[in-house]
Formats: sequence, C-alpha cells, structure tokens
Amino acid sequence: MSPIKLVVLAILFYIAYRLLTSGKKKDKAENLSASTEQDSAPVADVLVEDPVCRKLVPKQQAVRLQHKEKIVYFCSEACCDRFVSQEGEKV
Repeated sequence: MSPIKLVVLAILFYIAYRLLTSGKKKDKAENLSASTEQDSAPVADVLVEDPVCRKLVPKQQAVRLQHKEKIVYFCSEACCDRFVSQEGEKV
C-alpha cells in the first residue's frame, strides 16, 4: 500500500471514531444536566455569619439570641456571651 492510501485510511478511521464517540459524550452531557435538575431541590439550610468571630454557621445549628426585635445567630455559647457582654458595655 502506498503512504497516501495509509494516510487517507487513517483519516477516515479517525473521523469514524470521532462520530461514534461524540454520541456517547452527548448522552453523558444529557444525563449530567438531568441529574443537576433533580439535585436543584430547595436548600435545606442557610449559612449565617456570627457577628463576633465572623464564622459561617448553618442556621439550624446556630445559637440564637433575640436582640432588639431581631434574631442574632452565633457559632457557640461563648460567642453569644461575648456579644451580650459587649452590648452591655455599649449601653
């Protein structure tokens, strides 16, 4: 076989390979988009920032304090106590 025929056959095999594998990639992309649509359910919890140490804490796990008609969230009892003592000094 001449080198030109080998090059032409190699190109044809490459094109056939790309055509056959491109369908699989589309299927994977469709499956991925379908799974992300199912995973886009409402978020169960929200992160809130502790005003003392600036940590982000899940709202359901945070320590709550009613302060001036507003709920303030803390990462721990220690931060809550520190906040209360700082607010007492400001008044």
